Amino acid sequence: MDSIAQWFPMGWEPFLFGGIFIGLGVSVLFWLTGLIGGISTAYTAVWSLVSRHPFFQHEKFVSTRNWRLMYGLGLIVGAVIFTYTLGGGHGFVTKVPLWQLFVGGIVGGFGARMGGGCTSGHGICGIGSGQLPSILAVIIFLSTAIVTAHVVRALGGF
Repeated sequence: MDSIAQWFPMGWEPFLFGGIFIGLGVSVLFWLTGLIGGISTAYTAVWSLVSRHPFFQHEKFVSTRNWRLMYGLGLIVGAVIFTYTLGGGHGFVTKVPLWQLFVGGIVGGFGARMGGGCTSGHGICGIGSGQLPSILAVIIFLSTAIVTAHVVRALGGF
């Protein structure tokens, strides 16, 4: 059996505090606005600024795009602030080419829209509010991730 230290070599406390703050953040957002704080809807709302396609011009996206833009920017700015204050100035380093990250982000964004929301929207907000579609979506996300990880590992990917 693996020890907690093996699974969390830097300690488990940051994850606990992160979970508490995420839970508080989405709860306050919901209590104040009645809206769910998934990031894929913010992604779609921002697209409503640059695309005239009818899907992106839906009232749900247009009417909330200003605060959703700030929500998305806040996530980015918050990560940068953490990196250079509490994070020791060391950002995440990857060997994946920038174009692959970009294409993956675009594909992931469209996939999240097709699935009616992203992992944060379904996993944090949807399950938290007891939504059956979100519970099913998270089961599918996790099952797919586990199968994919095993296949990639079997093929020598990591």
